[in-house]
Amino acid sequence: MTDSALQGLIEALRVLPGVGAKSAQRMAYHLLQHDRAGAAQLARALERAADGVGHCQRCHTFSEAALCALCADETRDAAQLCVVETPADQAALERTGSYRGCYYVLMGRISPLDGQGPRQIGVESLLARASDGVVREVILATNFTAEGEATAHVLTQALTARGLLVTRLARGVPAGSELEYVDLSTIAHALVARR
Repeated sequence: MTDSALQGLIEALRVLPGVGAKSAQRMAYHLLQHDRAGAAQLARALERAADGVGHCQRCHTFSEAALCALCADETRDAAQLCVVETPADQAALERTGSYRGCYYVLMGRISPLDGQGPRQIGVESLLARASDGVVREVILATNFTAEGEATAHVLTQALTARGLLVTRLARGVPAGSELEYVDLSTIAHALVARR
């Protein structure tokens, strides 16, 4: 492996959240020195995921099929639609086992400083989905950050204007936290006590 290939690996690892130059270098050296098989497996898995994983046509989460497994599950309650920011948030809610409705994944949140407005996160698509005549309640499960609260506010106004019942996760989830890092019992309690 040439120095430019090593540097390319280090730079590629730096795109991961929370991975700085030193951590990326440590990972690259570890993979090349101690775990070449793991490095090859990681490369194959990344390539397969990048080529084969798209978005569910209905909820926009990650999926290899046109519909994800949750949207294809006819036993789920289609009258409830839970709106989350990311697929990781959706997975966190699913792990609680407390929710049997459907989801809509925004793939972001309103953040004017980052150039993310309602159009960029797919609010029009959400409104169309929520207004399908089947959905009766929209549960807003955006994170309790400033951007998540702003997103929830905009969505509440748009959805209530269409005559939909809009609820929000209860404040059992700590302010400033992200769902994928909150313990499961707190998420389950917040879902049950939504308002």
